[in-house]
Amino acid sequence: MFTAERRGEDWAGETNNGPPAAPPAEKKAYDGPVVEPDGFIDTNWHEVLDNFDDMNLNENLLRGIYAYGFEKPSAIQQRAIMPCVRGHDVIAQAQSGTGKTATFSISILQQIDPSRRECQALVMAPTRELVQQITKVVTALGDFMNVECHACIGGTNVRDDMRKLEMGVHVVVGTPGRVYDMMTRRALRPSTIKLFVLDEADEMLSRGFKEQIHDVFKMLPAQVQVILLSATMPDDVMEVSKCFMRDPISILVKKDELTLEGIKQFYISVEREEWKLDTLCDLYETVSITQAVIFCNTRRKVDWLTESLHARDFTVSSMHGDMDQKERDTIMKQFRSGSSRILITTDLLARGIDVQQVSLVINYDLPSNRENYIHRIGRGGRFGRKGVAINFITSDDKRALKDLEAFYTTRIDEMPNDVANLF
Repeated sequence: MFTAERRGEDWAGETNNGPPAAPPAEKKAYDGPVVEPDGFIDTNWHEVLDNFDDMNLNENLLRGIYAYGFEKPSAIQQRAIMPCVRGHDVIAQAQSGTGKTATFSISILQQIDPSRRECQALVMAPTRELVQQITKVVTALGDFMNVECHACIGGTNVRDDMRKLEMGVHVVVGTPGRVYDMMTRRALRPSTIKLFVLDEADEMLSRGFKEQIHDVFKMLPAQVQVILLSATMPDDVMEVSKCFMRDPISILVKKDELTLEGIKQFYISVEREEWKLDTLCDLYETVSITQAVIFCNTRRKVDWLTESLHARDFTVSSMHGDMDQKERDTIMKQFRSGSSRILITTDLLARGIDVQQVSLVINYDLPSNRENYIHRIGRGGRFGRKGVAINFITSDDKRALKDLEAFYTTRIDEMPNDVANLF
């Protein structure tokens, strides 16, 4: 499927950008950073800028950054914005909620030419909700630059997408299927794209998007700059990075630093699966919370739990991938506004959705994929905010809980009796 040579002559011959062009000589095939057994991954970029003013950014972009509410760059922004802006291929790994979206959004906005009404940057993300979140951030940060950013997602009118793209936009953010569709229909012209961002790369690959990412990538110009972001770096992500990227800057954190500070993690032993519902109801009678997200592993479980709580007069909303786009948008709007306090969902929502008021995350089921644990509990403490994560554990889950503790080098304690004092 993927071969390292694809970024060389083979790739160049397959672009829509006129005659084949060899990649720049100074760009070497990527051999990947050294990964040690204890999880340490080295970094080959050591410049750290702790102030946006020192980054020599476009004045109107800087206005947008401060108007958005940023005061100083987060750790990943201090390290990753400059290599991105300077045109390097970049692999960036950082914990959820630390400002990765703004990192690549600022990098894109600094590099595009607003006077050219054509797609200059393409961002791909695994879910529609994450695409919409990214689109909002790019639009807000580029507010003083007159930048047009368009979301290309399934569940929306294809002709509307085509019309919007043909009118001309500067940045396209999309899910792989719709982006590829727009390219094959020639509504999205890859020849003008100079920057390609792959967000949540680990989730993309686990969701089976490898083929579509490959199909999109082979249409892009050979010299396209690639930025890959991921909260975890499993082997398949590192393997794909070898095929897509040339001599990249690597900004990766150690595995044991991924658990978010400010998140208190607990478990409640529930002897049998069928007792979880009563445990959940007891918990809500004890704790007065602002907003909560409850994660289940299947769509069927989400529907069942929602109906069960409704039957007990709890007001809850739910969301999963079987719902149409309009319904999902409405539910997210209600939850963001605070009119809905409790949201029950699958891992669809575990990535990239920043709901400010969430103070509690409950794993009704432990995630089947341990990498998703950090994305779930990250809903409760994004970018320095405090939060609580509670895991329901049956006797069958005890080994999985130990596995999570070992994987993240963290401790998950038994839930204390004075639970109300945690908030």
